[in-house]
Amino acid sequence: MNIDKAVLTFAGFVVLLGLSLGYLVNPYWYLLTAFAGLNMIQASFTGFCPAATVFKKLGVRSGNAFS
Repeated sequence: MNIDKAVLTFAGFVVLLGLSLGYLVNPYWYLLTAFAGLNMIQASFTGFCPAATVFKKLGVRSGNAFS
């Protein structure tokens, strides 16, 4: 798995987790989903993604989008 796929998988997991916790526990968890969405928009404009930085430090190989 490369960084691109790892970031997309992680983002999808965070979105689904935020939606599930918002529905089952407390609506404030929807803010987690909003944060994930805003971070994806920010990364598309700037090319900087904190999750990609973490995955790179963990030794995940580079991809096309995040190198």
